[in-house]
Amino acid sequence: MSSKKAYLKRHTAIAALLVAAAVGGIGAYHLDDAHAGDAPATAAAPAAPEVVVSTLKTEAIREWSEFSGRLTAVDYVEIRPRVSGTIHEVAFADGDFVSKGDLLFVIDPRPFEAALARAEAQLASAKSQVVLTEAELKRAAELVESSFVSKSAYDKRKNDYDVALAAVKSAEAELTTAKLNLDYAHVTAPVSGIVSRPEITEGNLIEAGLSAPVLTTIVSNDKLYAEFNVDERTYVAAKRQGAEGGTMPVVLTLAGDKSVSYEGKLYSFDNKLDLRSGTIRARAVFENKDGALTPGMFADIRLGSPSKEDVLVVSDRAVGTNQDKKFVYTVNSDNVVEYREVKLGRTVQGGRVVLAGLEAGDRVIVNGVQRVRPNVTVAAKSEDAIQTVSSAIQSR
Repeated sequence: MSSKKAYLKRHTAIAALLVAAAVGGIGAYHLDDAHAGDAPATAAAPAAPEVVVSTLKTEAIREWSEFSGRLTAVDYVEIRPRVSGTIHEVAFADGDFVSKGDLLFVIDPRPFEAALARAEAQLASAKSQVVLTEAELKRAAELVESSFVSKSAYDKRKNDYDVALAAVKSAEAELTTAKLNLDYAHVTAPVSGIVSRPEITEGNLIEAGLSAPVLTTIVSNDKLYAEFNVDERTYVAAKRQGAEGGTMPVVLTLAGDKSVSYEGKLYSFDNKLDLRSGTIRARAVFENKDGALTPGMFADIRLGSPSKEDVLVVSDRAVGTNQDKKFVYTVNSDNVVEYREVKLGRTVQGGRVVLAGLEAGDRVIVNGVQRVRPNVTVAAKSEDAIQTVSSAIQSR
């Protein structure tokens, strides 16, 4: 009997809890229903996505073309002997800088000094003979008038005098040759530059002439040429605008070191086009300002157009690709996004030249492109304004 009472008591409690829960649910329903009139009729519209826009404007841009080239010396000289003899002295070390006129080699000068002394003596003798024959000619001229000397004897004195004069000229030429040979025995630098090693050292016998050996070489190092091949379009534009007069800027960097650039000027074009490559060889000249340039180096050449032109440039950040087409998103005066298909040209200053599809004054989205689509209203912020604020904060 007691267990039956406990069972009834437990089920009575459960029923009471269910009733309370039901009543509470009804109350809650009526409470929510009472406040239903306070809720807005529709959900709030999402905020317009924020984007950064850049207003296009024309810029004066110089077109640059890039080429690969090689450095060559402005002056390059192979030093060869002009007289035969034994190398008596080498007056330089490998890699020295020499100025024009500096002594490089001495070929044993003693034979040439002797030849010079002999030539001087011969000239003195010839001049003495001229004095003698001239005096005899004058006497013969006086005697022939009084018929004490025949006309043939006078003619002989005249001939002797003429021969003596010719002998003087011959002796003078021999003296000049002897002086030159003595000078040639002292081999000097014909240009200023860096001298190579001596190919023939002291004590060796050398021969002058067509088969004369190379003693050493000199290359100038104050200026160098950069030779490179340009396409036909660049060549024609350069010639029509007088590029060889220095109007086309040229910038050189070494293939192995981009940290230093050298500014030069276009020097010349070759006289014909290479039919195999369709290019023509160009030559630019550069000052070797730090002495680091040397002939034979590979170099990267940037050749600027003779004049600047006004173009529209759009940032690379704004450009999208749709299969084989390029496009950008612009924002109109109502801040609505528009899709623009564009045609782009060369790359300049982190952007692309606009050939078609955009005009000056168009506002192009450069940041937030991934958050928009055509015909969507956006909150546009000017890139120039953002950069101005950023600069002001950094300057504080």
